[in-house]
Amino acid sequence: MTADLQFDPIRLPPDCAKLREEVRDFLAEEIAAGTFDPHQPGDGEGYNRAFSRRVGAKGWIGMTWPRQYGGHERSQLERYVVTEEFRVANAPSHLHFVADRQSGPVLLKYAPEHIKQDILPRICRGELCFAIGMSEPGSGSDLFAAKTKATKTDGGWRINGSKIWTTSAQVADYMLALFRTSPPSRDNRRYGLTQFLVPMKTPGITVNPINQMTGKAGFNEVVFQDAFVPDDHVLGEIDGAWKQATSELAYERSGPERFLDTFYVLLELIRAAGPEPDLRCAEGLGRLVAQLHTLRRMSVSVAGMLQAGKEPVVEGSIVKDLGTVWEQKLPGRVRDLAAFLESEFVNRATLEDQLAYATTIAPKLTIQGGTTEILRGIIARGLGLR
Repeated sequence: MTADLQFDPIRLPPDCAKLREEVRDFLAEEIAAGTFDPHQPGDGEGYNRAFSRRVGAKGWIGMTWPRQYGGHERSQLERYVVTEEFRVANAPSHLHFVADRQSGPVLLKYAPEHIKQDILPRICRGELCFAIGMSEPGSGSDLFAAKTKATKTDGGWRINGSKIWTTSAQVADYMLALFRTSPPSRDNRRYGLTQFLVPMKTPGITVNPINQMTGKAGFNEVVFQDAFVPDDHVLGEIDGAWKQATSELAYERSGPERFLDTFYVLLELIRAAGPEPDLRCAEGLGRLVAQLHTLRRMSVSVAGMLQAGKEPVVEGSIVKDLGTVWEQKLPGRVRDLAAFLESEFVNRATLEDQLAYATTIAPKLTIQGGTTEILRGIIARGLGLR
């Protein structure tokens, strides 16, 4: 093996408990005000600009960023607590989440100063939505097979091609995208990719929604036809973006959102089973909670490594792979356990609605954040197996 895989035994510090209570109080107020329903399937996938602005006003977007850009210089572990509570509550955080999780950190590292001064404070205020342009038709999650071209022209670049499975592109203000600026070299297929900041209102960009079984269009195809991006929107090294894209994926793939997408059905089953479940249900719930706890410990560990300045790309890929498999199988496991409950329980209709919704979104979970096949290839390479 060539990799030293390590999941540090990190525990959340005491100040995270105080923050958790603050977040829960805020979410309880939003639920009471009718902003969202924690038991309503799909509410957690909503885009609510007013809600995101209120989250920004609490200081919970850009938490780890420098104060000069609107951030709050708090820890990755504190940010973890906020993410976890929002996901468990089924809160509509999609509008600001990607910008907070990975787009902002990329801009902090690679954007020109005037871009940072303009965009980062607006992200922190909950005003901007970002999409990630990586996957392409015919190449899926194989980032280094990207063919969408950026051709140099006076003052900038002309973009032609398309991206696919692009979450939130239908509402996004900006996209961070990988485009091919040179052919790959014979000995390095990763060479030739450059990362760009793309305003989504740029002429020549068309967004085609991809409807899912739920009837919603979280994914999109984005088509570029001579879309112009100025020179100062190049992020990092021309032709060398594979280095920064790889480290970016550690942020994207390791958080609690990677195993909590269908978590609400487990909570609803616990409500249905009541304080004294029968032996079969208790045993099933115990297994599910133990598995969830293991995933959470691994995810917290990666957050701690990010806080320490490490780039746990392989560990993050493991969390995403195991988390996706778990959250995809969870609706079926909950359905099996619910079959042995009494025929009538107080939240039967809610549980059935949630199971129906979770079952229809489960197939798409392996696409977002990288397919299982690609993730396992990254893990195998990290272990020296390929």
